[in-house]
Amino acid sequence: MKVLFCGLGSIGQRHLRNLKQLLGDELQVHAYRVRGQRIKLREGGVEEGADLECDYAITVHSSLEQALACKPDAAFICNPNALHVPVALACARAGVAIFMEKPLASDLSGVAELDSLVRAQGLLFHVGYNYRYHPGLQRIKTLLEAGFFGRVLSARAEIGEHLPDWHRYEDYREMYASRADQGGGVIRSQIHEMDLICWFFGLPRSIVCHGGKLSGLEIDVEDTASSLMRYEGELGRFPILLHQDFLQRPPVRTFKVIGDAGVAEIDLLANQLRVHDAHGVLCEQDDFPGFSRNDMFLAQTRQFLHCLRHGEPSPIGLRDGLQSLRLALAALRSLERQCEVSLSEVDIHG
Repeated sequence: MKVLFCGLGSIGQRHLRNLKQLLGDELQVHAYRVRGQRIKLREGGVEEGADLECDYAITVHSSLEQALACKPDAAFICNPNALHVPVALACARAGVAIFMEKPLASDLSGVAELDSLVRAQGLLFHVGYNYRYHPGLQRIKTLLEAGFFGRVLSARAEIGEHLPDWHRYEDYREMYASRADQGGGVIRSQIHEMDLICWFFGLPRSIVCHGGKLSGLEIDVEDTASSLMRYEGELGRFPILLHQDFLQRPPVRTFKVIGDAGVAEIDLLANQLRVHDAHGVLCEQDDFPGFSRNDMFLAQTRQFLHCLRHGEPSPIGLRDGLQSLRLALAALRSLERQCEVSLSEVDIHG
């Protein structure tokens, strides 16, 4: 199988390692590279004395046109957010299946055209929301669908981690998450929780966000965002709270659903799920022994390969990526204007 990589930073190399594990010698790796850094990463850091391009026998292309001329079976788009859509448009025009890292884009420019191309050609398009493959979050989704929570009263999520701790091998000031010109900032970079909100409940009606660049980090994007969302839909009417920051030590990542018949809370760093019934009695708990973070990435790669081989659509397609992007852009608009923003204002056809 011939796979084209557009971006081979941390997440790109994770996908490459997983594809190699799943496909072995069947994998042929091509890459469209601009910076051409050859450091090879492994879980936890740099593999000293290794050479990325040599060790994976990567065929490197200096232009995207040249890379697509090799007729890849799929493209993994793992470059900075602001460059996602131009690369995806070229891949879609060439009829190449697309695995797009989150978020879908940094804004809505070109997304309508990309959506039309993907739909017209029936292309496989997958957005890399790996947390949908976490067993604890899947369990909460099942509980929601089964009506365990009764009437949902609220939901709360928090993600906080110190940005300079992300990749110890590089200057945090040069990372895409630190730079406005690459679509960075905590709202878009930590968009997983917004995707989970859309997956669990559907798109909220409106959002109001407070925060901004509050710390001493040397970045030109927001590092703190606290959002209150108004949900009205099939599950009722309730508030959703989301806090995101680039600052916390130790890091935190939690999600909680509160209903009048039960409560579930997961700590995604400790891998601990606790479920309580209407009387506050612990009725379910799981620490997911044997589970590792990379299991999520492996699961989504397996599913992408299955869809590719069998001509099936992805369960996390372009439209799913668009919903969470709309929510992120509405939060950014609220942060800028200091007012509540309706999600109906933020759409590719708006």
